[in-house]
Amino acid sequence: MKAILALESGRIFPCRSFTGPGEATGEVVFNTSMTGYQEILTDPSYRGQMVTMTYPLIGNYGVNPEDVESDRIQVSAFIVKEYQDFPSNFRSRGTLADYLKKEGIIGIEDLDTRALTRHIRNAGSMRAVISTEDVAPEILVGKAKNIPDMAGQDLVKLVTTDTPYRWVDNKPSLCNMETTMLSSDIWKHKADKLSVVALDYGIKYNIIRCLEKVGCEVIVVPATTSAADIKSMKPDGIFLSNGPGDPEPVTYAIDTLKKLVGFRPMFGICLGHQLLSIALGGKTYKLKFGHRGGNQPAKNLMSSKVEITSQNHGFAVDLDSMTGKSLELVHVNLNDNTVEGFRHKDYPIFAVQYHPEASPGPHDASYLFDEFVNLMKEHKK
Repeated sequence: MKAILALESGRIFPCRSFTGPGEATGEVVFNTSMTGYQEILTDPSYRGQMVTMTYPLIGNYGVNPEDVESDRIQVSAFIVKEYQDFPSNFRSRGTLADYLKKEGIIGIEDLDTRALTRHIRNAGSMRAVISTEDVAPEILVGKAKNIPDMAGQDLVKLVTTDTPYRWVDNKPSLCNMETTMLSSDIWKHKADKLSVVALDYGIKYNIIRCLEKVGCEVIVVPATTSAADIKSMKPDGIFLSNGPGDPEPVTYAIDTLKKLVGFRPMFGICLGHQLLSIALGGKTYKLKFGHRGGNQPAKNLMSSKVEITSQNHGFAVDLDSMTGKSLELVHVNLNDNTVEGFRHKDYPIFAVQYHPEASPGPHDASYLFDEFVNLMKEHKK
């Protein structure tokens, strides 16, 4: 089925829908990963975005129930060079097209993804419309220009959980809040596991698996959970998750983090990294086209080692804003020298911009979960 991708810049890409009729809007971004499209599709950090895969052939290994990072597809559209409708993999349980159709997400192919990626790199991430119904280019460009900009939007409220949950049998198990209160009684393994409250700004499931793997009992709570409720749970540590969009409008999370500084060890990644930096006096800004893929080099300034990392973010921490805030730069991106990680000089707090849990993806940064555990043991109360 013929379709059109229209960018706010006025550029048009004729293409074909492999999921049937439909229309979608969002910010167009690109991801350089060669595999992991199902993890990308279900990553809450992509909420409100159309993802372009730079690897040319997508769909060849199908989809399965295990490779999801949330309870739904989060992207607003999926853009590929060539879609493969006949997957070949022993884990496959269906086709990518059927997976997208089931959740009403449009997928397009037969367009020059290299040209689209180069355009975004030169002009920056931009708003766009994909349509099979309205194929008048000038009308679609006008629609794209009227889409709300990513900067200034609070997208966390669209992806966070409504109810606290724990991880049972490799899946979320909602807490019954009629019989369970957010108190120290909520923990079932306090005696033999470290207790971690994970603030859900759009958490990926594999983060919870990684925390469980290093000996933690995790309770995931809504992003709006108050500092008083978290303190009443008396955890050993607090984890700040990834999530979508601009951190600055998420004021309720920033206010909560300000009240939690010094209470327990804290570890943040991605959006959690940005929110924590703002709570500690820093600032953030929007990158031209973001970092999205499994091959971003981040240098650990403590060990002088370079970690190949998986990333997905469009905003970054302003390095100059960290000056005089008792924050120490620990990791830096070797492509553009942006902030990739910091730690607090006085409190047991650290954060990174990249994803140490990424799966599939590089494992260079998985040690960070062990560092979080050691920090909690050192400061256990």
